[in-house]
Amino acid sequence: MNINSTSSSSTVPAPHEAGKAGKWAVVAEHFATADATALRRAYYAEVAGRYWNRSVTEAEIDEGLRDYPDDGLVPPTGRFVVGRLDGRPRACGGIRLLDPVTAELTRVYVDPAARGTGGGAALLAVLEDEARALGAERVRLDTRSDLVEARALYARHGYAEIPAYNAGPYAEHWFEKPLV
Repeated sequence: MNINSTSSSSTVPAPHEAGKAGKWAVVAEHFATADATALRRAYYAEVAGRYWNRSVTEAEIDEGLRDYPDDGLVPPTGRFVVGRLDGRPRACGGIRLLDPVTAELTRVYVDPAARGTGGGAALLAVLEDEARALGAERVRLDTRSDLVEARALYARHGYAEIPAYNAGPYAEHWFEKPLV
């Protein structure tokens, strides 16, 4: 893993799954690039669709992205990363500072076709490095009960449930991990 003061990146081999092997490369990328935008739209379609228990329209995705903008995911207050499996954009995530020592994970998404290949772990490693580069000493996040895969990922990587730190309308579980 390469770490410097402006961005982190990671290239890790993906475990074999269903006869497939590959490598994840996770790098900081502006949230408005074509690949990042496509991944953010896929993220929103999945989380909103699961919440509403139906398919989400393009207009609803547009509205959701307007209502919850990602403009805080740029330096000096945050970062956005894109994960590529064998060169194809398959994952994304963001980190933003809540205060000088607390960062928050957001928009963590791995394409369903790439789940189980190490993309979630690769994303978390780079996002935690990005949080450290921003001066954070801990990372927090909130999630919902129906996002069981996300909750399992966070628990596997050292995140512990904590009392609510925000009153987000969709937050049902809150996690934290120390970085120091």
